[in-house]
Amino acid sequence: MPIDLRQIAAISGMSGLYRVVKPTRTGVIVESLEENPKTLVAQARHRMSLLDEISIYTTDEEGTVPLAEVFDRVHQKYGSDLPLSEKPSNEDYKSFMYDVLPNFDEDRVYVSDMKKLANWYQIVNQHVGFTAQEQAEASDSKTDEGKEEQA
Repeated sequence: MPIDLRQIAAISGMSGLYRVVKPTRTGVIVESLEENPKTLVAQARHRMSLLDEISIYTTDEEGTVPLAEVFDRVHQKYGSDLPLSEKPSNEDYKSFMYDVLPNFDEDRVYVSDMKKLANWYQIVNQHVGFTAQEQAEASDSKTDEGKEEQA
């Protein structure tokens, strides 16, 4: 089961990611995902995108892959240690992208998008986590092992 990104948002013009707390009459109360979370009201003038609604362009029939699925691929391949140096070059980001999503559309996915992907992944990994998914996978593998022993 992919990580639930329906409550995590990016707000245009503001760095980082935000957890949606609850709606208000004039906007949405959000809490920043950082060491010292700040609560603020994102108003209608702020362009807010839920990560659950974001996809990455690909060259296959589907045309896009949901961000949650890309995060899952990154998590399965690298866990919390992304293969990026302290100051990654554009080529480092492209290499990372090819490893995770080999069929990404090079004409429509820019290095700035790759930087956001890596940054957002690290924020989600640190503040939201993938533990529910890992626990589900662990119980699935135990169930599979039990089936093999019965055979």
